[in-house]
Amino acid sequence: MGQHPAVVEAMEKALHEVGAGSGGTRNISGNTHYHTELEAELASLHGKTAALLFTSGYVSNEATLETLQKILPGLITFSDALNHASMIAGIRHGGGEKHVFRHNDLEHLESLLRAAPSAAPKLIAFESVYSMDGDIADLKGLVALAKRYNCLTYLDEVHAVGMYGRRGGGVAERDGVMDQIDIIEGTLGKAFGVMGGYITGDAVLIDAIRSYAHGFIFTTSLPPVLTAGALASVRYLKEHDEVRQAHQERAATLKRRFAEIGLPVMPSVSHIVPVLVGDPVHTKLVSDMLLNDYGVYVQPINYPTVPKGTERLRFTPTPFHDDRMFDHLVKAMDTLWSHCNVKRLGGVAA
Repeated sequence: MGQHPAVVEAMEKALHEVGAGSGGTRNISGNTHYHTELEAELASLHGKTAALLFTSGYVSNEATLETLQKILPGLITFSDALNHASMIAGIRHGGGEKHVFRHNDLEHLESLLRAAPSAAPKLIAFESVYSMDGDIADLKGLVALAKRYNCLTYLDEVHAVGMYGRRGGGVAERDGVMDQIDIIEGTLGKAFGVMGGYITGDAVLIDAIRSYAHGFIFTTSLPPVLTAGALASVRYLKEHDEVRQAHQERAATLKRRFAEIGLPVMPSVSHIVPVLVGDPVHTKLVSDMLLNDYGVYVQPINYPTVPKGTERLRFTPTPFHDDRMFDHLVKAMDTLWSHCNVKRLGGVAA
């Protein structure tokens, strides 16, 4: 979407209307109708009454999770073990009591909830699509636990907004639980193709974050050019579900093509296609050769992003990668896998 004509046109128009920068913080001079329109559109996307823009998805997670602990004294946070670094930072900086439950393990989470004081305010923080493994959380199960133990819910949809749900509202929209989650966080820098982060939720709760979050109050706001482009992108994807359908088909096809030549494709139920290598040197080597020799950029994922021994290549096909591109990529991977002397089963250096 960062190259889509509707997005580029909106950004060019805003650039000539108001210039390149915002001028300051939202509370002083950095607020424009572009910001407020985008917040209204994002709130609508997630079925909430309000939204709040931040300069990045990292900042929106960190600032919100830290601030919630300030405005809710005694808040106990329960965090999935594979939550993003920005979520971990926000939870830590808040200084409140926290518990980490095993990744996507609802039984472990419930055991922790059961042991917590029933009268204490509680928050469960989790993602929908976990970008390194490509797995998806059981949102219905998490919501059910939250109701049972009277918890707030905080969902990071960074790797799902624009790509899942009938209008691009994410996995929560796809799974029919969007209205049952208190705060939904997302990014404008991935599927929407621009830059920025945001949260959505009840207007009173969002206003509390707006009033206390240092990561919002004390930083220059997003330039109107970016918010105009993001607004055009969100609006376009809300109306074009066929792009999401094509995206899922392309990802499924690439997984199948890789499996057919014996590559160790890691189990993934999302659009992310991780191929296990298991060695950091080989992972970087294959990535470099794909770029230098075949003109294909694929991210090498090494420690500390993933545990040692699970180093991988992370392929993220778009709706615009056609079969000809896949033919080129599959041939390249088949050649390089042998050249780098990496075992296809187990994915460790020979």
